Amino acid sequence: MATSKVTYLGDLRTSSIHLASGSEIISDAPVDNHGRGEAFSPTDTVANALASCMFTVMGIKARDMDIDFSNATAEVTKIMGTDPRRITEIHVTFDMNIAVSEKDKTILERTAMTCPVFNSLHPDIKKEVVFNWK
Repeated sequence: MATSKVTYLGDLRTSSIHLASGSEIISDAPVDNHGRGEAFSPTDTVANALASCMFTVMGIKARDMDIDFSNATAEVTKIMGTDPRRITEIHVTFDMNIAVSEKDKTILERTAMTCPVFNSLHPDIKKEVVFNWK
């Protein structure tokens, strides 16, 4: 069964519908690549997926550990290269907003680095991940 349906809307914009939930993601080409930059670009979505995935696997582990890190945030920076045009680096800075033991920090940080998106990205993409804890 398909995961999503993508429709080209014209003017370098797409609509992606998640078939199981009906959620929609709009993408737009970035300004530096002939677009309007009015929504996430496809490569923005890839970079953002890394932080979302890392939060998800940490959340699963944290739930098992009785740790709640709701309202933690992550800032994502995507760096593009040329020849060929591609993502060359993704920087993710987590602000965890909770105080936990060193052991728990280590467990959660190591868990984050096992997320499927992290493991699916090409090894040539530099992944810089920083965790800021209270």
